[in-house]
Amino acid sequence: MPSVVIELGLGILMGPYVFKLAHPNTLVTGLSDMGLTFLMFLAGFDLELNRVKGQPLRLAAVSWLLSVVLALGVAFALVSTGLALDTLIVGLALTTTALGTLLPVVSDAGVLATPFGAYLLGIGTVGEFGPIVLVAVLLTHKDPVVSSLLLVSFVVVATVTAMLATRAHPPKVVALLRRHLDSSAQLPVRVAVLLVLLLVYLAFELELDVLLGAFAAGIVVRLFTNGGNSEDNKIIQGKLEAIGFGFLIPIFFIVSGTQFDLHILVSRPSALLRLVLFLVLLLVVRGAPVLLVYRHVLSRAERVPLALFSGTGLPLIVVITTIGTAEGKMLPENAAALVGAGMLSVLLFPVLGLRRLRAATGPDACAENP
Repeated sequence: MPSVVIELGLGILMGPYVFKLAHPNTLVTGLSDMGLTFLMFLAGFDLELNRVKGQPLRLAAVSWLLSVVLALGVAFALVSTGLALDTLIVGLALTTTALGTLLPVVSDAGVLATPFGAYLLGIGTVGEFGPIVLVAVLLTHKDPVVSSLLLVSFVVVATVTAMLATRAHPPKVVALLRRHLDSSAQLPVRVAVLLVLLLVYLAFELELDVLLGAFAAGIVVRLFTNGGNSEDNKIIQGKLEAIGFGFLIPIFFIVSGTQFDLHILVSRPSALLRLVLFLVLLLVVRGAPVLLVYRHVLSRAERVPLALFSGTGLPLIVVITTIGTAEGKMLPENAAALVGAGMLSVLLFPVLGLRRLRAATGPDACAENP
């Protein structure tokens, strides 16, 4: 079972609708915000651009754009019938793919080391990066022009960083960071955490959205580490994930669980019906374009598992529904139903996808290297 489901469930149990044990204060809320920021940072850090460039990334982009069109059409229909308040909020929630949640599952199963794994990484990369960009640009209170300029700035910074990090003789600061990887200074880890803290401070002072900045920061740090020894890269990644997944990120999901309106799902049968509807829509909106776009590169037996993996979404659904509820653009029952559907998707779709993939390629195929 993915840990995010356990954390959300723990928050629900501790929250006001079950045992009433948890009452978030300023400190807890601050740590929760840090957890969200670190989640986006690690999402950027986990992107393996070298593996997905070319056909996997191109097909994933086409598939996601079709998902956006399909999701906005479905969301518009829901708004027109009075089942939703805002087309953009509901539409974006349906276009996400939980790459961070999928990676441990498919990695342990040996899927990432196969050619199929490259297409899965491409699907997850675009399905996580695309919604983050749109959330940062479209769902904030600041001027969209300012958001677009910030996005361009992040792209420029990431490009320059990639050029510096891949030089035969990288900058002295990079060499300095690598020398102190195993020392008590832990300089690379401290710099990464400092970068996240500065982003939170910048967002607070300038009233900017921190999600895109944190995501871009993760990409920048990843590009720097890719220029060094692969073992050092794994060490850095392990330490950053220990801070994130071992401390800060669980706080965000537990706090989100305390805010999950379980009473609505229990007391209103219509909310349960919406949960089932959104679970189906998550699979249709992300899975149908996959079946269409990948028909020339993957067999049908492989496209069905890829469609199931692509429909897995939860962390960004929590983020989007939190923003939508706070701004009065999402009905509480829809927020609860979407998060509930996301929880079921990470429980069901990866398991079903792995079973279909093994049935199609054989039990040992997942562990084979390309």
